[in-house]
Formats: sequence, C-alpha cells, structure tokens
Amino acid sequence: MTTIIAFHEVDDVQHWLGSPKRAEFFEPLGITARTFVDPEGSNRTGLIMEVPDMAKFQEAMASEAAADAMKFDGVRGETLIILAES
Repeated sequence: MTTIIAFHEVDDVQHWLGSPKRAEFFEPLGITARTFVDPEGSNRTGLIMEVPDMAKFQEAMASEAAADAMKFDGVRGETLIILAES
C-alpha cells in the first residue's frame, strides 16, 4: 500500500467536495481518499490516498475516464501534483 498526496486547484470547492465522481473512479481500484481544502478559502484542494497498486493507479490516471472525472469535478489538470510516500 502506498500513501500519496494529490494537490490541485478546482473551479468550485463546494462542487468538488460534494461530487460523487471521486468515489466512482477510485473505489473500484481499492483506493481510499481523504479530502482537504485551503482554510484561507482559495480554490486549492488536496487528497491523501491509500493506493494498493501504483501501476494500476498510474494507468487509471492516464485514462479518458480520469480526464472525464476531473473535468466533471472542475479539477484544473495543469495544477495537479502527486507526491508518493518514500
């Protein structure tokens, strides 16, 4: 199991928090996620995720389904940064 942190900006924080797409995308991969928002009220958000298979995660993140989920959630893809526990 690998713990990762994903950081990105979103168009609408409340929409992102309430969206079902994150669970629909990650749960079939066995990934759990905790959500975080900037307490200063910006559009910066993040996740801490437990990823059982990094190869499957990376493959999934490169898919059209990931792009569609990110678009639905208002994730600004160009701001996405992923850090893996070392």
